[in-house]
Amino acid sequence: MRRGTSGINALIGVDKPLGMTSHDVVAHVRRALGERRVGHAGTLDPDASGVLVVGVGQGTRLMGLLTAERKSYMGLVVFGSETDTDDAEGAVTRTADVPAWAFDEAAARERLASLVGSFMQVPPAYSAISVNGVRSYARARAGEQVELEARPVTIHAAELVAIQNVDGACAWLCSFDVSKGCYIRAIARDLGRACGTAAHLGGLTRTSSGSISLGSCVNLERLEAEGAALLDSASLDPAACLGLPARILTAAELADAACGKRVPVGAVSSQVAEGGLVSLVNEGKLYGVWRRTGRQLVSQTNFPAGIMGVRP
Repeated sequence: MRRGTSGINALIGVDKPLGMTSHDVVAHVRRALGERRVGHAGTLDPDASGVLVVGVGQGTRLMGLLTAERKSYMGLVVFGSETDTDDAEGAVTRTADVPAWAFDEAAARERLASLVGSFMQVPPAYSAISVNGVRSYARARAGEQVELEARPVTIHAAELVAIQNVDGACAWLCSFDVSKGCYIRAIARDLGRACGTAAHLGGLTRTSSGSISLGSCVNLERLEAEGAALLDSASLDPAACLGLPARILTAAELADAACGKRVPVGAVSSQVAEGGLVSLVNEGKLYGVWRRTGRQLVSQTNFPAGIMGVRP
């Protein structure tokens, strides 16, 4: 075994705590499991908590395959002021009076319902989007005037959970179900403007990323305390997370697949179209993501050691 590898190949969901970067979480997982090959999908800001998908060992190769086209959040929209970062960490750039109706639950629900749909959204200046090879947040921190192009996004659902008083300001605690690439900070900013006032995001928790929910995530402190022993119960099912038909291989087929030989489509033929992808599984592990060509499956991505966690 190479130095710095533990032999662990897994996919886990971590409930990222506040005040920690996504990279910090990766560092903690490395130490807890004794594995240097750790990566994450879907960055969360330090002032956001919730679902962070982490790959360990060969599980890191799943990061580019987990598209998570939809994500869910619980966000606190605070009215009365905008900030340069569109959240509570930034400097206030504008203040405005808050209309009295903002404290009315029926009016708030109606306004949030009007957000549902597809539209063009301008991302926050302080974001990880690259502009000529430089992150937008790096340009903004350097004092540059950053103007990002609007991008197509979809809000599938926007609902009021509660109206709160935050340091004397009106705030809406909301649940959002949005498409990949949609910024909740930008929703808060634009919602304030649409309501004839100003607003920023006061807090954020990601409650799901694709099929991975907060309930299936592990507490980071517990992972550090129990280490690899926790993975038997805490690892995610990689095949289920991919959402692909699962082709169960025999021992002989697994040996062929390991050599790159084609295997029959088999029992999943009715579940996958020509050119579609299939998960190859055996004995509770994911060994590959292969593509259908006619009546056969051909190698696309292999995980020679197998990624643990596949459940019946």
